[in-house]
Amino acid sequence: MLNHLPVTLDAGPAVHQRAGLSRYTEQLALALQKHCADLVETHLFYNQHSDHVLPNSLRPLPTQIIHLGQYAWRLSVLASQIARLPYRPLQKRLGGSCVYHATEHLLPFLTLPTVMTVHDLIFERYPQHHKLTNRAFLKVGMPLFVRAATRIIAVSRHTAHDLSSLYGVPDAKIAVIHNGVERGFQPASPEKIADVRRRSSPDRPYLLIIGTLEPRKNHRLALQSLVQLKALGYPHRLIVGGGKGWLFESISDAVVSMGLVDDVSFIGYVPEADLPALYAGADAFLFPSEYEGFGLPLLEAMACGVPVVCSRTSSLPELAGEAALLIDPHDAGALTAAIRQIIDHPELASTLRQRGLLQARHFTWESTAHHTAQIYQDTVERHAQLKAE
Repeated sequence: MLNHLPVTLDAGPAVHQRAGLSRYTEQLALALQKHCADLVETHLFYNQHSDHVLPNSLRPLPTQIIHLGQYAWRLSVLASQIARLPYRPLQKRLGGSCVYHATEHLLPFLTLPTVMTVHDLIFERYPQHHKLTNRAFLKVGMPLFVRAATRIIAVSRHTAHDLSSLYGVPDAKIAVIHNGVERGFQPASPEKIADVRRRSSPDRPYLLIIGTLEPRKNHRLALQSLVQLKALGYPHRLIVGGGKGWLFESISDAVVSMGLVDDVSFIGYVPEADLPALYAGADAFLFPSEYEGFGLPLLEAMACGVPVVCSRTSSLPELAGEAALLIDPHDAGALTAAIRQIIDHPELASTLRQRGLLQARHFTWESTAHHTAQIYQDTVERHAQLKAE
């Protein structure tokens, strides 16, 4: 086994995004540095195409930067794979790195061993939930990227299955490594919960959804369920946290057309300091997504001690285990019934809280980092074997 293996991670998602890929990249880099420093020497790289900067937490790590426009970077990476020529702007900056890790779905052609994390294949399974340009790019690029990668990390067994069934990727090339839950996600104090409630929903109990506002997150089903709950006399407000994605307008229009203007609060991006208490203060956390490659908010909610209702699709049953109520993401009545079970039966809500706390403990960034470090070691060995063949 090689000690202090130099590895370069693409930190671009942590620089330019605020959703799941950003959390994955930042937390993996930090956990490698904290828990695997005897095995891995962590370096970062990113393309600087805006005024965004590295999170403060990652700035102590050695970092290489190139300066290309966003589209120039993506298209030139794709061109390197099509031509199967080393991507020189990056290759010459990697120095002594033994492994390059693409943390999002963008892998340049390189001569050194490479690891690529595949988070989901939504553009294949639900093409209507991707912009046309991005879908076209991934349709061409993803088969090339997964073929070129020495090893692939899938963040769930469901994603690994998609890779095998859609692209014929051999099982031996894929490692399933789940994401972790940050330690800050835990049951909040009554004082903190009361403070967040005063600011978020001072007069009424609430249900909560966290995630980027885009069609596949299925907010519309939650709105339909809220209409049904109102008709039954439940006083709950729906709080929706997360940045606006594409086609957000259809969601906001639905709120108006369904007569829910006074019952739905879009609060945007939630500061990390407030998020655990916001989770913990909810009567239930709703995650009715049609498709999730992983689904961090589900585990965060469980770690904070809130009962969860989620879809029985994609990776969500894999993460939820026996700790959530699972529903058909196309059945508003089923979602309403599950919410009513939690609200009307405190003993069930308590059971789900306890199961959720236990389930979330299985997912730690320390474990993610250790398994990823092992994949780096295996990647070097596999690369040497492939060259020898």
